Amino acid sequence: MKIISYNVNGIRAALKKGFIDWLEAANPDVLCLQETKAHKEQLDLELFENVGYKYHYWFSAQKKGYSSVAILCKTEPKHVEYGTGIESMDFEGRNLRVDFDGFSVMSLYLPSGTNDARLDFKLNYMSEFQDYINDLKQSIPNLVICGDYNICHEEIDIHNPKMKGVSGFLPIEREWIGSFIDSGFIDSFRHFNKEPDNYSWWSYRANARNNNKGWRIDYCMASQPLKDRLKRAFILPEAKHSDHCPIGVEIEH
Repeated sequence: MKIISYNVNGIRAALKKGFIDWLEAANPDVLCLQETKAHKEQLDLELFENVGYKYHYWFSAQKKGYSSVAILCKTEPKHVEYGTGIESMDFEGRNLRVDFDGFSVMSLYLPSGTNDARLDFKLNYMSEFQDYINDLKQSIPNLVICGDYNICHEEIDIHNPKMKGVSGFLPIEREWIGSFIDSGFIDSFRHFNKEPDNYSWWSYRANARNNNKGWRIDYCMASQPLKDRLKRAFILPEAKHSDHCPIGVEIEH
């Protein structure tokens, strides 16, 4: 099963840049989207259905044009979970999970910490999310959490490791994602690829993408029980519908 995750930075904008043609060519079994910035009523859902994604689920922020996640599936999941049930998290539409026989897939969009108030929100979110996942793994041990974590883990994951005072590479954030992995997850890309200069997000400024001055802030985290079922993981930098690019993992199913 091929799972792809993509922060599209606005699904309506991505659709105008050839997103459907890309989706048909990439052909994932499950596609996790983040930052769709749309409610499903604002979309022509037949566009997705016509290329094989009959089952699509949208969890949107209360605020229009903001945040929001979605999952598109080729086969029908046995259960869909909208949000986490934690009120302080769910109003921004950041978590959506689909359950299949044998494993579950979550689309996650962690907040960014662009100012002091949002950093506090992000840190609280991270703490509550860790507790939520610790509980969830008791009932769903085979879990893949795909999405934009808005954190670079190691120096290899950022083009300029000196940026230690910038949100996304703060020591407290890096410590959290390290402890999250240590709590029972595998960074699937690093499981297969130890090479530098692999990024999933580039600033729109200073020609960053053409110069590959990027950050790897998107992850497909697989819970430890799935380790022997991981087949490959990848980044797709040639897809250019967003300031992010798609990432993915293949799992034996």
